[in-house]
Amino acid sequence: MSPKEQTQASQPSAPQSSVAGACMPRHVAIIMDGNGRWAQQKGMDRSMGHSAGVDSVHRITQAASDAGIEYLTLYTFSTENWNRPQREVDLLMHLIVTALERETPGLIANNCRLSVIGDLSRVPDYTRRRLDGCMEATAHCTGLNLILAISYSSRWELTRAMRSIAEDVREGRLSPDDVSDELISSRLTTAGIPDPDLLIRTGGEKRISNFLLWQIAYSELYVTDRYWPDFSIDDFHTALADYARRQRRFGKTGQQVTGEDTSPTPPPQ
Repeated sequence: MSPKEQTQASQPSAPQSSVAGACMPRHVAIIMDGNGRWAQQKGMDRSMGHSAGVDSVHRITQAASDAGIEYLTLYTFSTENWNRPQREVDLLMHLIVTALERETPGLIANNCRLSVIGDLSRVPDYTRRRLDGCMEATAHCTGLNLILAISYSSRWELTRAMRSIAEDVREGRLSPDDVSDELISSRLTTAGIPDPDLLIRTGGEKRISNFLLWQIAYSELYVTDRYWPDFSIDDFHTALADYARRQRRFGKTGQQVTGEDTSPTPPPQ
């Protein structure tokens, strides 16, 4: 049985969830974890798990587009992943661009725009050229923004931003008083992209793994034990439904958010 058939066979047979009319997040970020463990549990090489994970990317991207989500950021390859065995790194680089080239016509048909964030100076030239080709091909699309974090780490991104700001202060283009949340955000690789409303992590691990640390300051977190190759459209809809039931307060009280705060206004000093 192929990895794709194994994945399809493991999908729940329950009817597809409905998210119509629910409070949709504008931006969903996903830590796609569990490919290797999924394969090992089935007695397969880890590479087969990564191949099966590509199928999950396809269906969740389609589900996000269908749900009207504006931004979907996928943690595809971290800077720490460079420390994996060279054979696995080479395979992942090849798999990423091969899958993207195969999916590009579908992205265009679904009006999805592709972009990449991360330290691409470490990415092989052949991979970078092919990534550029896929991004150029979808640059005109105005629907879902599919963002792949490749060779990415939040500490790298924040260090890069701080260095940029420090250089501007040294050269007199900025003063220390100019440094603000907004300025820092403008120097990140996600400049111009709204912060994630919802962060999903598959595979059961309860950590952030150096992903969008600045941007997820107020994101809602959703962790599932489901390995990424098994993460279905129903699972995605379950995460969206869970998000819709939450109250996002951003430091306020629940009564303030709902407009039911009847506490007396303090007298003027």
